[in-house]
Amino acid sequence: MSRVNPLHIIVLLIVVVLFGFFKLSTIKSELQEEQKSYQASQKVATELLAYKKLYGDKKRVINGLRKIIKAPSLKAANIQLSRKSKSVELRSDSMELRELNRLFSKILNGAYKIKRFTIKSLDATHASVMVEIAW
Repeated sequence: MSRVNPLHIIVLLIVVVLFGFFKLSTIKSELQEEQKSYQASQKVATELLAYKKLYGDKKRVINGLRKIIKAPSLKAANIQLSRKSKSVELRSDSMELRELNRLFSKILNGAYKIKRFTIKSLDATHASVMVEIAW
């Protein structure tokens, strides 16, 4: 019978321990990368939630648009507000260009998600407009 040399067993144990340390260090670096990725994902998720609260609030959108329409500078424009299932539509058949400029400056300065808009020139000083704002 042949005997196993104790030096072979010691060398084998040292190789196994070194392999374990190598694997442990690679797993630690992978874990740190995953933690950084998780923190970045968490940050993006909180930003998306904030944007959803800002742009997805139906009551805030409708109340803000009603305030814009009722502004004294836009009373003469005769803007109609119609609600749809997932959006609001502002429409005016004839509005002066100054009023149109005021309307769009207020809409673009606010936090509104414009789905589509159409402007048709009627003459040199009047235009018809349709704006659809979604939430």
